[in-house]
Amino acid sequence: MKRYLKYSLVVMIISIIGLSIYFFALSNKPTHNQQQKELYTCPMHPQIIRDKPGNCPICGMALVKKTIQNHVVESNLIENLLKPTDNFIVGNYQTTTPKDTTISSEINLPGLIAYDPNSSVNIAARISGRIEKMYVNYKYQKVNKGQKLFDLYSPELLTEQQNFIYLVSNDSDNASIIKATKQKLLLYGMTVNQINALVSAKRANPVISIYSPAYGIIQGTENMTKNANVTMQNATATTEFLTIKEGDYIKKGETVFKLVNTDKVWGIFNVIQGYNNLIKTNQSIAITSELDENEIINAQINFIETQLSPTDKSNRIRVYLNNNKLKLPIGIRLQGILKTNPIKSTWLQKQALVSIGNKKIVFIKMDNGFKAVAIKTGIEINDFIQIIEGISVKDTIAKNAEYLIDSESFIKTE
Repeated sequence: MKRYLKYSLVVMIISIIGLSIYFFALSNKPTHNQQQKELYTCPMHPQIIRDKPGNCPICGMALVKKTIQNHVVESNLIENLLKPTDNFIVGNYQTTTPKDTTISSEINLPGLIAYDPNSSVNIAARISGRIEKMYVNYKYQKVNKGQKLFDLYSPELLTEQQNFIYLVSNDSDNASIIKATKQKLLLYGMTVNQINALVSAKRANPVISIYSPAYGIIQGTENMTKNANVTMQNATATTEFLTIKEGDYIKKGETVFKLVNTDKVWGIFNVIQGYNNLIKTNQSIAITSELDENEIINAQINFIETQLSPTDKSNRIRVYLNNNKLKLPIGIRLQGILKTNPIKSTWLQKQALVSIGNKKIVFIKMDNGFKAVAIKTGIEINDFIQIIEGISVKDTIAKNAEYLIDSESFIKTE
């Protein structure tokens, strides 16, 4: 009897211990949300997370298993992790906010000195003939007013000289005809001194010297050869030598030389995109040159070109300068400084946005990451850009948009 009682007590104790272990293990059994979750990620792009095997959409590498154990994975976090990476980025980055303030600044415009084509002089052939001798030999040669340019042989001009000498010698009383003939010689390019020499010598000169009517610099000449190859014209146009030479024939009305005047020049400045709306005609501009950065030339904007440059999409402004006292060499670099009027608007640091084609993108902070949003911008001043629409001062924006973009991703916005 005592033996059975002893065995029963042992069985009862073992049963109690077994039940205790069972219920303890049951109470510590992971729930459905606590069970091991298998996720897959890219070794090169850890922001890529998927719930099944596959390849990375960015680089194409096979996804590797990423195991999360012994903690609760919130359903909303999983949803964010599984969102497309082209419009939602998971992470914790530095942020900034747009500012509703007034900004004014100075705009620095690079420029240079150029010829004023309105002050140039075309020296055209007043009569057909052959160039016997040249007295200017290369481009950019300085020419003074009254300086001899070339000697011209013209049969037509020789005939007119002979007619004039005949009238002066045999019909000196016919003043009106003599005056008309003299005027004709002047229109053909002869000077008063040359005509007076004809009257004194009573002998026609087959070769007449042509003189410069103005001061300037030889910029170039027309090619007077009829059968010149077009490619040769393009090649010689870039050299410093003149296309016209001794022995060439010129036709009446053709430009032989073009003189540009350096007393009146243009200051041409490039205006980059974003500053066009800040610049107006007659606006004051302070100019410095590389000759003396401390000497300031105060001027006004005279003309704004509306056609954009095809290379950098910038337009140009012109400032007309009187170079008679300034003596600025052609081609010298300038720096223009414009003071802008204060502008009240919503401003954002330029590094907080990124341009993709015809869109400007910022990343607005959400619960667990950043969402790409397209915005409309205005002018740029210093490190800030004007916000027209898309975000407000209440939004929190990623401070550096470039940092959130993968070079091979294409951003999608709503």
